[in-house]
Amino acid sequence: MGKPVNIFVCQSCGSVHGKWAGRCDACGEWNTLVEEVPAQNSPKSSRRRRSRAIDFVSLDGETEEHPRLSTGIDELNRVTGGGFVPGSVLLIGGDPGIGKSTLLLQVAGFMAKCGQGGTLCKTAYISGEESTAQVKRRAKRLGLSNAPVSLAAETSLGPIIDGLLAEKPDVVIIDSIQTMWTDQLGAAPGTVAQVRACAQELTRYAKKSGAVMLLVGHVTKDGQIAGPRVVEHMVDAVLYFEGDRANQFRILRAHKNRFGPTDEIGVFEMGGQGLNEVANPSALFLDGREEAASGAAVFAGLEGTRPLLTEIQALVAPAAFGTPRRAVVGWDSGRLAMVLAVLEARCGINFGGKDVYLNVAGGLKIAEPAADLAVAAALISSIFDKPLPADCVVFGELSLSGDVRQASRSDARLKEAAKLGFKCAIATLNKQGETKNISSQLPILEINTLPDLITRVEAL
Repeated sequence: MGKPVNIFVCQSCGSVHGKWAGRCDACGEWNTLVEEVPAQNSPKSSRRRRSRAIDFVSLDGETEEHPRLSTGIDELNRVTGGGFVPGSVLLIGGDPGIGKSTLLLQVAGFMAKCGQGGTLCKTAYISGEESTAQVKRRAKRLGLSNAPVSLAAETSLGPIIDGLLAEKPDVVIIDSIQTMWTDQLGAAPGTVAQVRACAQELTRYAKKSGAVMLLVGHVTKDGQIAGPRVVEHMVDAVLYFEGDRANQFRILRAHKNRFGPTDEIGVFEMGGQGLNEVANPSALFLDGREEAASGAAVFAGLEGTRPLLTEIQALVAPAAFGTPRRAVVGWDSGRLAMVLAVLEARCGINFGGKDVYLNVAGGLKIAEPAADLAVAAALISSIFDKPLPADCVVFGELSLSGDVRQASRSDARLKEAAKLGFKCAIATLNKQGETKNISSQLPILEINTLPDLITRVEAL
């Protein structure tokens, strides 16, 4: 038998190298190559074993539809598409301390106590980062001390799989996948090879047993889930828990979902008793808004099927130094540059010697093009120092010619604004799609171009 040949795997991108180098040729990161022993070098894998042939089925065959398992948290059910699908694997990522473990412990407690349709769900919570005593203290703080959750603290994959085969739970929570390791590999826990192998084995168990597998994933400084991207391809859903630890708002967003939509969000509020659902996020994001302040516009947006009202704040000030600054929080900086260019080219407003600051209140991240008009209105309000009406919402997409395009589902946006007490809306309704009968929801200050918007702001 020949001498085993070790390989060097980049811990950033997962590329394989034949020898060590200070810099990865694939991703350009430094000091990320770690030596690993490939599994095919072991004596057991060197002998090819005879395996059975796979069984094929036709597409027109009958399949048994299993009902979804309710999580007991409406916001989480909304993001996942109605609850957990038996046999599915979900990966939940987020910054440290954002509340991932708290959310999953609350889910485990509800499903073990209340279950689905009166039938209790056997739930297993396996922690690789905390001891059982620490998890029990958190459960006591959350009021879940009496929940019949099977708890264990283990990082070795072999005992975990054996325990799951004996316990046969309906829901399994692994906190976290980066702490798991298998003795089949010589790499250290948290490396690309270990994370990939452990995730593959846990996914295989979930598909064979029909249990729901929830994997907690660490994130890098760039906000991406640490480890190989192949893990995100293995799982059925990838959920990100967003928010600032200095802010009580938490937003759960699906970046991948094989059994539901990817444009829905769940809004939570962190409190002393854990995470609380926010049934009306619009009222929460608009709480504490000043009545008359220049540079503020209320945007009537959509997150999936849910209309959501948020405040967009802008500040235009003379540049203190030679180069003006462009600072954006919660919106695309490239989109802001486009809006500024359109205002300069089509409306004659000069931003060359001014600093521009843009912020979406509440820590929400907006990616909808319909926010263009609200951003433009906030910038115009700030540069002219004239506040917009406090009871008015703004939405619409801007074109490079300065025209305002109609936003989709305007009726849902106007209904949400009317429900929260707003009296009018700045938008356009004469484009293709909807008719003007939706203006009965709320009076419309109709505009077609950016100069029309400037005229209305100057008239205030």
